[in-house]
Amino acid sequence: MSVQTDTASGGPVKASGSAFRDISLRRKLSNNLAWVIFGVCFVVALIPLVWLLETVISKGVGAITDPHWWFGDAYAIDTTSDYSAGVAHAIVGSVIQAGIATIISVPIAVITAVLLVEYPTNRLVKPVSFMIDILAGVPSIVATLFIFTVFVIGLGLGQSAFMVSLALILMMVPIVTRSSEEMLKLVPDELREASYALGIPKWKTVLRIVIPTALSGMLSGIFLAIARVMGETAPVLILAGPASSRVQTNPFSGGMESLPLFIKDMWASAQGASSFYYWGAALTLIIIIAVLNLIAALLARYLAPKTK
Repeated sequence: MSVQTDTASGGPVKASGSAFRDISLRRKLSNNLAWVIFGVCFVVALIPLVWLLETVISKGVGAITDPHWWFGDAYAIDTTSDYSAGVAHAIVGSVIQAGIATIISVPIAVITAVLLVEYPTNRLVKPVSFMIDILAGVPSIVATLFIFTVFVIGLGLGQSAFMVSLALILMMVPIVTRSSEEMLKLVPDELREASYALGIPKWKTVLRIVIPTALSGMLSGIFLAIARVMGETAPVLILAGPASSRVQTNPFSGGMESLPLFIKDMWASAQGASSFYYWGAALTLIIIIAVLNLIAALLARYLAPKTK
């Protein structure tokens, strides 16, 4: 053990071997108990997820392994036999509806997030933030009924895929806004200050420095919102109108099928091999959402700011 000199008395003082006290048995037991509780909760939460995935995969794998499933439509569907139709029309419908909602909602949400973060003293910040919180808590059926009352009945525009997209916009805007807001807050203030010191105006600083720095995280939030709205059923059940059994690309007239609507139609038919179709469509939707999440992760990694 090392020996130090006491400056007060001049005599040798033994140095302590450790600056910290030993962890008490009570704290060790509490820590281990907490780990056990968290582990049990994790397993309990994981059981229904694994059971659901196993059910969907086992009952829907026969559909997705058939090439006709991805490129055929349901024009000549036969619910008494397997492999007689595909879901290309439903996939195209889901992509169009979610695509329109994304094109309209993302610019609105990003501009709103920039307002909340970069212009906090603006008098619009408080009411806008309050409305975003309200939209975030609105159930999808309420947003759907609002669009149905105002646009379909009030303005007489009729049911269409575009009406579905309007309802999806109301659900996407708060998700993208809040996720973009958090990413913009993570941008170091030093980058803004350095830009201002060089005489660059604020709008150009936001456009050229702040948004590109936060872009990777913002894209993750955007894809998360897309994945959520693609699985919504209330908008397509009420606003889409009569489902089309063929590929429909015009969102403003005629019925347009989507994966959630296709699952509902096959479930309602309840004939023969109809379960083959709705389980296959459910698995298809899971695969599409998983692919979107993978794309988001890759883009976030590719666009993340480089440290070297």
